[in-house]
Amino acid sequence: MVKQKDVFEKVAVLTGGVGTERPISLLSGQNVYQSLQKTGLDVVYFDITPDDMSILDDQSIDIFFLILHGQFGEDGRLQAELEKRKLCFTGSGSKASRLAMDKVAAKLLFARAGVAVPKCYASFDQTLDEHWLNQCLPEIDGKRVVKPIRHGSSVGVQIVDTREETKKAARDCFQTYHECMIEEYIPGQEVTVGILGEKTLPILEICSQEKFYDYHAKYISDKTQYLFDTIKNKNLIATLDRQALSCFRTLECRHWGRVDFIVNPDGIPYVLEVNTLPGFTSHSLVPMAAAKIGLSADQLCLKILQAAWEDFHTKTKRTAK
Repeated sequence: MVKQKDVFEKVAVLTGGVGTERPISLLSGQNVYQSLQKTGLDVVYFDITPDDMSILDDQSIDIFFLILHGQFGEDGRLQAELEKRKLCFTGSGSKASRLAMDKVAAKLLFARAGVAVPKCYASFDQTLDEHWLNQCLPEIDGKRVVKPIRHGSSVGVQIVDTREETKKAARDCFQTYHECMIEEYIPGQEVTVGILGEKTLPILEICSQEKFYDYHAKYISDKTQYLFDTIKNKNLIATLDRQALSCFRTLECRHWGRVDFIVNPDGIPYVLEVNTLPGFTSHSLVPMAAAKIGLSADQLCLKILQAAWEDFHTKTKRTAK
């Protein structure tokens, strides 16, 4: 167990992990590591995988900064191991991480919280069920979004126009990921609301030059535009802030995160997902939003660490009673 101390001194940045998002995890991890080095803390960098979690045995580490994306790091498995060992770490716990990663489960909870969500149909079967596919196609008119249920960074996402394109995209999705969801396409402004602690960060609009905000647009392209202050309606701004916090709290997330929306032409926000471990690259959105209010990358990292440290020790004291 982490020693009871007033302040943290040694931080381990956990990065890497497994799966398709590993390269971005490593890049995010390097950026967090370099930012924390500027703060004067004792910082170590560790590429953690299910086969090598030896860093968790290091008793000298006060707090673990998680910056992994996708499988193992963002789906609750690593968080469950840290919880079992009673270690202090940044970001959401295992339950919230697991729910946020499961787009179908998260959508059900968002809808119950009164936030609009795109209509969707999902199948967790290992092979494509043609009956399921033929049944859900008539229920979603126009463009459709086909994607795996438990992946991030727009991995495997396709936007299609026709029934035949939808069937082909679904078959491709099943073949690669052994699961699939078909979602109603919502046209409009793509915006994201970063959350730090219990407060929202400035709303950021994403204008992709690609067909949609895909992996290339997120991490590679220099043509993607990131714009602040494009929403002028004060009521809409308040609604986005309120709904972002509602979605974040509904999943019982903590410390920091990001909530993605599409605002349709009628001004109605549709929540897409909650990201419990956002990226920390030059193209990443939460660091951009933090910079908008004057927080540097190292200051942002420190605030995340402080939120996790206070949360952990408050709960530890409460349990001790």
